[in-house]
Amino acid sequence: MKLWDKGADIDTKIIDFTVGNDREIDVHIAKYDVQATRAHVKMLNKIGILTDEELKSLLPQLDILEAHTQNPDFFIEPEYEDIHSKLEAELTLILGDTGKKVHTARSRNDQVLVALQLYYKEQLQQIKARTVSLFETLMHLGEKHKDKLLPGYTHLQVAMPSSFGLWFTAYAELLIDDVILINATQDIVDQNPLGSAAGYGSSFPIDRQMTTKELGFATMKYNVVAAQMARGKSERTLASTLGSLANTLSRFAMDVCLYMSQNFGFVSFPEHLTTGSSIMPHKKNPDVFELIRGKCNKIQSLSTEMVLITNNLPSGYHRDYQLLKENTISAVETIKDILEIFDYAIGQVIVKEIDLNDEKYKYLFTVDSINDLVVEGKSFREAYQQIGSQVQDGTYKPEAGKNHTHIGSIHNPGFAEIKAKMRKVSTALDIK
Repeated sequence: MKLWDKGADIDTKIIDFTVGNDREIDVHIAKYDVQATRAHVKMLNKIGILTDEELKSLLPQLDILEAHTQNPDFFIEPEYEDIHSKLEAELTLILGDTGKKVHTARSRNDQVLVALQLYYKEQLQQIKARTVSLFETLMHLGEKHKDKLLPGYTHLQVAMPSSFGLWFTAYAELLIDDVILINATQDIVDQNPLGSAAGYGSSFPIDRQMTTKELGFATMKYNVVAAQMARGKSERTLASTLGSLANTLSRFAMDVCLYMSQNFGFVSFPEHLTTGSSIMPHKKNPDVFELIRGKCNKIQSLSTEMVLITNNLPSGYHRDYQLLKENTISAVETIKDILEIFDYAIGQVIVKEIDLNDEKYKYLFTVDSINDLVVEGKSFREAYQQIGSQVQDGTYKPEAGKNHTHIGSIHNPGFAEIKAKMRKVSTALDIK
């Protein structure tokens, strides 16, 4: 049941330790291993390793196996090390010697690599789609609430006037940066490593151009050593990208938690989106956003883990690479869940009316007052000192309602420009 089995007995403790959690983790890449095997056997047929009859018998069985991997109850039995050994064993059980031929001109190394690259490609597209969906929700909220003022803060002190329109679309525009990184990561993983075998190629006359086309890769990793060295580099790049997206979401979640507290009272949510306390009946807790914050912070630590596992490894394959899979795949699946629940919850936010005449917002418009004096002919320094003196002696009287005209400001937020920027970086998706 092991691809490397030569007939010698191996200590079961060694087997258990080296297999680790592969059986559970490989469920996520099972479909992609079948897809890569399908492309590989077609190529083996083209170069004469598999006969037409053998290929004809393999293809429908691979279709059945791929469909099986999509069942919710799909699992990898304890007698197999991983999805790769399970796949070959099942083909051999059904097709006999033909099943034993599918590993020809492959190593488990490039099997894992190509399955992971295909997984990353597809998952990044899903992550991008969910990011764009959240972007659209935030743009809608920004436009809906663009005229509602919101206190802006620096150092958590009341600073200058902002608006809900600016707040929602600020995070929307930050998501564009994350999509740019997703695009770059997609380019990196969209390179076919199949055919690199154990990292040094094969003496069989394999056709890597054919498998690249069959699997829908944009190009291949030409150098077989570089293909193997991509293991780890792809994960580091992916982790960095997920970390950037997680940072955006974590900061936004923190704002939500802060603004929902009674001390701020800027937003609320329907009862069915909040949780309560076991002893305090008045509580409406933003547990969803607190968990988003915590999960996103955990994802941001992944990049450091990927660097530490791979940083000093020489060229060639090392079993350390096995340790990259579990937390990387977990982060991918988690960020998809986070994007979905964030989009769902924030879309139901209740924006409250804020009384900017409240005493604590008295100095919110001091900068506007300074600017008024400058327009009247005073130097900025003289105007600053005049308003500063009024603040110090308690005579300052705010005048709200100043118009901010420059692009990206309260009254000219640049919604159309922000949408156009997102359209430019996500052309494969339908951006309204």
